[in-house]
Amino acid sequence: MTDGANAILVQRRRDEQPTRPRATRWARGNRPLAALAAVFTLAQLALVRPALGLGWDEIVYVSQVTSHHPAAFFSAPRSRGVSLLVAPVASWSSSVPLLRVYLALLSGIALYLALRCWRGLFPTRVLVLGGALFASLWMTLFYGPQAMPNYWVAIGALISVGCFLRARAERSSPGLLWGLAAGAALMAWMRPTDAVYVAVPLLVLALVRRHARLLLVLVAGLAAGAVPWAIEAYAGFGGLGERLAEASRIQGGLGWQIAVDDQLRSLGGRALCRPCTGPMPTPLVTLWWFALPVLAGLGLAVAARAGRAGRTLVPLACAATAALPYLFMIGYAAPRFLQPAYALLAIPVADALWHLARTPRGTWRPVAAAVVALCLTGHLAAQLAVLHGAVSRNTDSRRDWDRTADALHRLGVRPPCLLTGHEAIPVGYYTGCSSGATSGNNENITVAGILRTADRLPVAHLAPAGGTPPRYTRSWPVHRIPGLDVRVAPGP
Repeated sequence: MTDGANAILVQRRRDEQPTRPRATRWARGNRPLAALAAVFTLAQLALVRPALGLGWDEIVYVSQVTSHHPAAFFSAPRSRGVSLLVAPVASWSSSVPLLRVYLALLSGIALYLALRCWRGLFPTRVLVLGGALFASLWMTLFYGPQAMPNYWVAIGALISVGCFLRARAERSSPGLLWGLAAGAALMAWMRPTDAVYVAVPLLVLALVRRHARLLLVLVAGLAAGAVPWAIEAYAGFGGLGERLAEASRIQGGLGWQIAVDDQLRSLGGRALCRPCTGPMPTPLVTLWWFALPVLAGLGLAVAARAGRAGRTLVPLACAATAALPYLFMIGYAAPRFLQPAYALLAIPVADALWHLARTPRGTWRPVAAAVVALCLTGHLAAQLAVLHGAVSRNTDSRRDWDRTADALHRLGVRPPCLLTGHEAIPVGYYTGCSSGATSGNNENITVAGILRTADRLPVAHLAPAGGTPPRYTRSWPVHRIPGLDVRVAPGP
């Protein structure tokens, strides 16, 4: 009996021995990813600063779930994903710094989880460098702690593509299928149309290779994330076709329109380039953009020589389809639009950079490694400089809205109230008022509705200084504040 017990104990120890080194290696591989995510989180809090006020689009999303401000008009292209993402904080607190800290922490955790999905496809050093390349872009640092959808589409894209590639090789892992569904749902939850563009290569590959289970899981994830948007399309826009048509109209009409030069201009720190005029940024700011396709091609060549072309070609294809509508189908640009493409390109580009710096045997190429390090240092410096300018400009514009709100309060325009005219949505949020527009992309009220509201609530119209006011406000008293003409309706 003793011998039998000893035999069982010895066998148990033998069974446990192989698992411990594997678990240790797995944990050791995750630590650099966790460190990268922590640095990314701290960099957001230090460089963007939690005190930065809410921007225009953020106001639209946050106002849908907060009880402290009236909900702003929610147009057809938007989706409710961001509103639900911020609801755990915004639903009970009006503190912007608290919201910023929450989103910075969440974005850091999300980056860590997304990169973990690629473990086993690329070495840890490639994943760390790829994650650092994406995380150090000024638009990633700037929008990580903001209530905006594009960063989260990028995270969903990384999760979806990574889990898809691993699930093809590890067919017995249900966790990867759940990850694929979750990544697809996250993308569609944030921006359904972007999710479809990212997923097209995955859907085609699953069909061609007859991966029925992967196809079913991917479609189910996309459908689950898009359900709220589809329900709202029928409830508020008359159907899916009508909502898509209205979204296209608001975006200037989707079709063949080359926006490559617009995207280049936006790299200098412009949050929205519409209309996109003015000079190009300096070559130091845009050089990385031209290097991306070259390095991506080198990464594909390296992968092909190593016999792993598939795991590089798939993210490159998804990056291309993700970028397609924003480079060739709309007439304006914003740097955040291409975040999903940048995230997917980052890993093959990191693979190419490591190939340039090290030989296949693992030894350093001193000259090449020094050149790569120097280029990356210059790139990081340029990104931080652009980030500093973007933060400064946005801080100033949001302080202007706050000062305008104070001036309106002194004029007696206090909640509950209604603002119309120039920048009514952001100024209305800072003032605590509802916002209304009788025309344009945010049309949500009629002139008769405004006049009826003025019979019982404070109503004000904003116009640029010296601008022509609408007919219904011309008899209202005019008040001059910096840059604006404010016409306040006579009291009830």
